[in-house]
Amino acid sequence: MSAAPPSRVAERPPGGDSPDGLQAGLKNRHLSMIAIGGVIGAGLFVGSGAGINAAGPGILLSYALTGLLVVLVMRMLGEMAAADPVSGSFSTYADRALGRWAGFTIGWLYWFFWAVVLAVEATAAASILTGWVPAIPQWAWALLVMLVLTGTNLVSVGSFGEFEFWFAGIKVVSIIAFIVIGLLAIFGLPPGGDPAGMSNLTGHGGFLPNGPGAILSGMLLVVFSFMGSEIVTLAAAESPNPVQAVRKAVNSVIWRIALFYIGSIFVIVTLLPWDSKAVTASPYVAVLDSLDIPGAGTIMDVVVLTAVLSCLNSGLYTASRMAFSLGQRGDAPKAFATVNRGGVPAVAIWASVAFGFVAVFFNYIAQDTVFEFLLNSSGAVALFVWLVICFSQLRMRRRIERESPELLTVRMWLYPYLTWATIGLILFVVGYMLYDTEGRKQMLLSVLVAALVMVVAVVRDRRRKTAGVAGSPEPAESPGPAGSGG
Repeated sequence: MSAAPPSRVAERPPGGDSPDGLQAGLKNRHLSMIAIGGVIGAGLFVGSGAGINAAGPGILLSYALTGLLVVLVMRMLGEMAAADPVSGSFSTYADRALGRWAGFTIGWLYWFFWAVVLAVEATAAASILTGWVPAIPQWAWALLVMLVLTGTNLVSVGSFGEFEFWFAGIKVVSIIAFIVIGLLAIFGLPPGGDPAGMSNLTGHGGFLPNGPGAILSGMLLVVFSFMGSEIVTLAAAESPNPVQAVRKAVNSVIWRIALFYIGSIFVIVTLLPWDSKAVTASPYVAVLDSLDIPGAGTIMDVVVLTAVLSCLNSGLYTASRMAFSLGQRGDAPKAFATVNRGGVPAVAIWASVAFGFVAVFFNYIAQDTVFEFLLNSSGAVALFVWLVICFSQLRMRRRIERESPELLTVRMWLYPYLTWATIGLILFVVGYMLYDTEGRKQMLLSVLVAALVMVVAVVRDRRRKTAGVAGSPEPAESPGPAGSGG
């Protein structure tokens, strides 16, 4: 399969259809904010306390190493996406570079991950809203939130982009304000008054109170909070100028991670002792409370709710576009590859929401069994996705250089050496998960589910070949309308 011809990535008229049959309704400001806000998930506001508790101030190194990993993977993905922006993104590239089995496997695993995330985020949003309006039961809030965001995704991709623009905007402004207030307090300016200094970074057992190994343990806790950085490469396929959008997103990923993640965590571990119970429970609220910011808890509840709704909105979009791409390639029901009058894959959206509803149901009736299995079995998908991106880039780069070198407007640094180094780092994290007592169960269950999906993929591939069907999809070279893949 050759790389896509240059005509596929030409600038499109605003509102025009993408080559995949989807409506190119995302504006540049939508994509810019999706790219910026995509790395800020609810896990940063809520889950970072567990990482700080595990690694102490050394969690900064955990975030830095994981951030480096994401930067390298995004560079590889950006190289492929700039050359050929398609709705299936890395799943489509894996299909072309590694084989039908690879695209099928990673596509369904990615869909599964985000479908489970829908349930997690809907439940989290419902929990906050129930605290505000206890008269309405939690399940009703979860249902309402899911239905509202499903509606925005069904109307048009532009409505999804508009909601995400404001959701992401609130997250970005909140993080920047938090960092500014924190730095003022560190240097003794209002609202803190007395300079906090750097004593909390080295006190309470030192910078690495739990030893160097805690850096890796911290990585296991934060690695999945970075999942979502790749969404902009899927969304770019539905924009007037996908190549420019991808290039901007990839080039800005370094400062985004440095500012939003490392910057805000630095403020937390500098202002407060890492072993404080308040930090473990809710680090951002703990900092605002320590500075006597009025209504800190309510402020952070609003920010966390926004982050949760943003993640749910993006998760539904991402899952549906992956299902759409799988349907195009014949790896999912053909109905998934159809679009409604608004140019969105309605069937794929409803299928993703349906699984999310089922997962929410299990969260209420079988939280410690079925729902826990869903969470653990999707937990390591981020690492699998990153590995597939690396191996796909190794092959796609050679192919594009040979057939369409002019499409390489974004290039991976020090290819292929840095690609192999990234693969080695990801495999090291996978190995450490198997070694770590808390990460082992998650990794084993994720591997089990991945193996089952891969078996299905291989069997399907062999049946295709036996029946005389080509082993690779034609859309790689000649994309057609929805449902033409296969």
